[in-house]
Amino acid sequence: MIDSLANSTDTELAAAAALAGAEVVRARYGRLHSRIDKGAGDFATDVDVAAEEAILDVLRAARPGDAVHGEEGGRQGAAGAEREWLVDPLCGTLNYASGAQLVAVNVVLRNGPAAVADPFSGEVFLTDGEAAWVRSAAEGGEQRLAPTADTRLVDVNLDPPFPGAPGFRAVDLLAHPGFVENFRPRVVSTSLALAWVAAGRRAAYVTDGGDLSGSVHFAAGIALCRAAGCVVTGVDGRPVGSGGRGLVVAADARTHELLMSMIGGRPGSD
Repeated sequence: MIDSLANSTDTELAAAAALAGAEVVRARYGRLHSRIDKGAGDFATDVDVAAEEAILDVLRAARPGDAVHGEEGGRQGAAGAEREWLVDPLCGTLNYASGAQLVAVNVVLRNGPAAVADPFSGEVFLTDGEAAWVRSAAEGGEQRLAPTADTRLVDVNLDPPFPGAPGFRAVDLLAHPGFVENFRPRVVSTSLALAWVAAGRRAAYVTDGGDLSGSVHFAAGIALCRAAGCVVTGVDGRPVGSGGRGLVVAADARTHELLMSMIGGRPGSD
């Protein structure tokens, strides 16, 4: 399978790599896992490392000249490589280690195609940079992604760090009277929620942070949401990748406008 991917498109390669990582995550679910301390309460597991290696095996075999930046292994490959893949082998490690199945495997070619795989649903969300769709192993077909705010569910990331404070605090958004009038909060603590916004399963996603456009955690989901037609900005309203902070990703302009009115004040602006 890996050999046959040498002539595949970058989109298909992203999908194959993400699914290779997802297979490792699914196969090792429910076992005892060793932990690798990262400090400040964060950690990786042996599954994170094994899933990343499975992804890298696929990418290296098909595109040996490309660089790869993995969450666990850092940047690898030729220093002057023109192309770089960003890899998050297990987004939602704490969920996974505690027995929850809310995780994602993210693979994206910087400024190019991306794939977000759900190891437990068997779905892989894809974009070639122009269109976005989901492929289901169970149903054996593909469906174009169509964002909608109909669910009124908004995922808010409450994990630290909180660089936007005191101008922006996610808990303040949840406490805003307008939030409960218009939306219902959800907290899954994995970037899988970005794929759900693109697919119309969530109305929006909000997280604090710096410029997340090149983050191994968020770059694939951002690419997916943009291609699906979502509104994507920082919590300060600035374009992501242009000095914006964090993310406000909404299914439509009205939902984005409502959330920004509650966040208010363009946090972080001078």
